[in-house]
Amino acid sequence: MTSLSQLVGIAPLTLAGAAAMTFGAAYVRGLTGFGMAIILVPLLGLIIAPGEAVVLGILLQLLIGPVGLKVIMADADRSTAMPIALLAMLATPAGMFALDAATPDVARLLITLIAVGAFVAVLLPKQPEGHRPGRIAIAGTGITSGILTGFAAMPGPPVVPFYLRRHLEPKVARASMMLIFFATAIAGTLAALWVGIATWRLFILALVLFPPMWLGNRIGGRHFGSVAPHVWQAMVAVVLGVAAVSAVVRILT
Repeated sequence: MTSLSQLVGIAPLTLAGAAAMTFGAAYVRGLTGFGMAIILVPLLGLIIAPGEAVVLGILLQLLIGPVGLKVIMADADRSTAMPIALLAMLATPAGMFALDAATPDVARLLITLIAVGAFVAVLLPKQPEGHRPGRIAIAGTGITSGILTGFAAMPGPPVVPFYLRRHLEPKVARASMMLIFFATAIAGTLAALWVGIATWRLFILALVLFPPMWLGNRIGGRHFGSVAPHVWQAMVAVVLGVAAVSAVVRILT
């Protein structure tokens, strides 16, 4: 453990804490389809620099993205998820450049505002039954999601309300979000390499954290099918609320 800690530059107990954080955030992802980055990136920002936490969050989402991809592709609302994913991938480098230019304090503040905004957005009233989003809504969601991916490894704030405010089955909303987040993780990784803020240390740390992430995601996915739709949506709101409150507390202390 000591040699591994030296390799990734994190003390053994801190690394164990990061593994526990990753397990919990991945459980939420498996259960709800989102939330891993919103929960994990601010927590990792207490251990490593905010910019490194963002890159690590993107790398972790890249590693977990292919897990269950066949089911995700089958269940997703591909008529909206595919164009949102494509636009998000194209917009990700802009967010990455902004992250590279921002100071750590500014990055922490903006990431906190993003977490709070996601909670507020998901509380907005649902769209009418049978509502189909237009091209502007799809484009805006995709571009915003991409920018937030690059800046905060958080593609979820625009995507989660986009799907949860529609009358969709939870499995459709969950799969659509997972598909988009895998696409943004690919784009985020490429952008991080291009900008030069992805390091071998972060790649190794992502591999070290993969086992607890995989386990948490697997357990959360198993519990997904046993949750009633209204309970699932309430849990989504609770996750966003907890993330928002935690982010505010961290920025004030």
